[in-house]
Amino acid sequence: MIKDDGTVIHFNNPKVQASLSANTFAITGHAENKQLTEMLPGILSQLGADSFTSLRKLAEQFPRQVLDDKSMSISKPGDIEEEDDVPDLVENFDEASKNEAD
Repeated sequence: MIKDDGTVIHFNNPKVQASLSANTFAITGHAENKQLTEMLPGILSQLGADSFTSLRKLAEQFPRQVLDDKSMSISKPGDIEEEDDVPDLVENFDEASKNEAD
């Protein structure tokens, strides 16, 4: 169940009971409150029109938050470290595996 504040009441193993004559349904089981973003992308097929509106609002807020966080944490362009660099290979792993076999 998706709430108006963007959180989701998530049931791992729900049990559903229905009383059709009273037009009443009950969902029982262990419930957890999670953020909608934690449930993506698996929840996309279950979203209705109202939920897509909530997701769109979250998506509009997300880039602003990321940009605000980056502008606060970066003081100079030279301070950015490249995390995508691959470390240099310093050992011969084939030799190490031969030594382990002995």
